Amino acid sequence: MAAALNPVASHNLPSFITAPGETDVLMVVTAVILGISILMFGILFLRLHSLPERMAHRSHKLQFEIVAVLGLIALLTHIHAFWIAALLLALIDFPDLPGWLGRIARAVERIAGLKPADDEAPAAPDETARDSKQHKAPALAPYENASRPARQKEPTHA
Repeated sequence: MAAALNPVASHNLPSFITAPGETDVLMVVTAVILGISILMFGILFLRLHSLPERMAHRSHKLQFEIVAVLGLIALLTHIHAFWIAALLLALIDFPDLPGWLGRIARAVERIAGLKPADDEAPAAPDETARDSKQHKAPALAPYENASRPARQKEPTHA
């Protein structure tokens, strides 16, 4: 037996109104769209949140670790200042100061004629060249470093 409509009700019902006991298609479509939207927003949020770490991946290890810790603190505490600090730190390319200072120290030791402090440094000039009145050119050019090759930067992974 068909259910009779109330005489006051409209006879032309919209298509999204379902009869009792039938599947509400609009609600199912809305639930699927909502689920996909939440998933995509979460992926976008985490991708944006990991931006400083991906930028710092090509830099020095210590800088990368500091940026990663700041990003993790920002994620867990919801304090955005940590994320901004991590982003700014990832954007700055710090010079290799220990490498430069080591090269300067080895060059000064070579000029002074002292034996190098570590095993990696090049050998000191021989005694006869130092004692002679004429100065000969050193075995290595001033900017040449035979102890270790120049460090290559890692390729970016983006």
